[in-house]
Amino acid sequence: MKKLLTLLTCIIAIASSAQDSSKWDLRRLVDYAMKNNISVKQAEVQARIAAIQAKQMEMYKYPTATFSTNLGPQFGRSIDPTTNTYTNSELFAQNYGLQGGIQVYNWGRIRNSAASSKFNAQAALADVERAANDVALNVSTYYLQILASNENIKISRFLIQQTLARIDDTKKKVEAGSLPELSLLELQSQLATDSTNLITNMASFDQNVLAMKGLLNIDAGKPFTVETPTIDKIPVDNIADLMPESVFALAMSNQPIQKFNEFKIKAAEKSIAAYRSELYPTITAGYSLGSTYNSKAVNFFNGNKVEYFDQVNQNFRQGLNLGLQVPIFNNGISRSNYKQSKENLKGLELQKELADQTLKNNIYTAYTNAVASMQKFYAGKRLVESAQKVYDFSVKRFDVGLLGSLDLLVNKNNLERALVQQLSNQYDYVFRMKLLEFYKGQGLKL
Repeated sequence: MKKLLTLLTCIIAIASSAQDSSKWDLRRLVDYAMKNNISVKQAEVQARIAAIQAKQMEMYKYPTATFSTNLGPQFGRSIDPTTNTYTNSELFAQNYGLQGGIQVYNWGRIRNSAASSKFNAQAALADVERAANDVALNVSTYYLQILASNENIKISRFLIQQTLARIDDTKKKVEAGSLPELSLLELQSQLATDSTNLITNMASFDQNVLAMKGLLNIDAGKPFTVETPTIDKIPVDNIADLMPESVFALAMSNQPIQKFNEFKIKAAEKSIAAYRSELYPTITAGYSLGSTYNSKAVNFFNGNKVEYFDQVNQNFRQGLNLGLQVPIFNNGISRSNYKQSKENLKGLELQKELADQTLKNNIYTAYTNAVASMQKFYAGKRLVESAQKVYDFSVKRFDVGLLGSLDLLVNKNNLERALVQQLSNQYDYVFRMKLLEFYKGQGLKL
């Protein structure tokens, strides 16, 4: 008996000491998860890539420019770069060139491709929001599980205190001869059961904390304490304000997966226009600037060597060109891309329809579950009140010797089960209501 009490004292002391001075509330947990969760980081990387691609497509609207130069000696029979005649003289030459071009008319290919990339970038941002929402929902789920585990620990400790009080009182009565020793043994057995329940609940609490650390990408060995407010202090909206049809109408405009699908469809529509333009001719314009230097160049009239910058100035040349490219046959690639882009749009439209149906079904299911959990919660309150009255009356009868210890323990266990079940009912009710608030666009507030 003394060993058991010592063990319980150690367990409670260890649980109290293994705390971080900085407690984590839900807001801090969600904010940290959104910054450090790997899934969110991966979505952010994809969003940055999409933004870079969109910016690149915008740049295709502007002319290109490439500068080049080369220099070096020429040996043997070669072409004089300044006169374009053959020479056998060894010389040192340098060339300069600047060239570029622009698509003058391409049936909106660049414009539509840029628009498609822009919508894809917006879809990628919506996907970041979706990943963050998923993380926030998972964090809130684990948070509620941690709160529930903590409450179960409190219930277990309370029941242990009650059992210890009964043991102390029963021990005196056994010594006085008013109760059989069996009553004391039964209570001591109950204390062992209560102690096992406490250890189980504490293990469950630790497992939920570890799961939360994994979600936050925090070292499992790092001190970590979750702030555990009383469940009764968590605000819950009125069920009348969370009717499924009105929640669905709001969710259609605020849920990131719906935004993602809208942007992807717009991107696909622009992509179709861009691929269609590949079936038609393209008009391009180009330009070129250049000059040369030859170490053997001389003035034709006086035979004097021409200086470097004089040569560069004298040999300066310019050119403009206008081109027409007509697609005749490229193994059907352009037409195949065009047809595939139209089928891709149909697939995205079906994906959006399915996502909208899934969202509506989820909201109606969440509402049905919320109503059921609310009814179960209020029914559980009455059950706890009834079990408490039965147990209190049993204690009184046991104290005066009118009830056996076994019957007392049965009523005590009934109360314990009712308390634990009601705690589960309450957390389930809160979570179901918070899920509806989440779909409504209010975020997750605990």
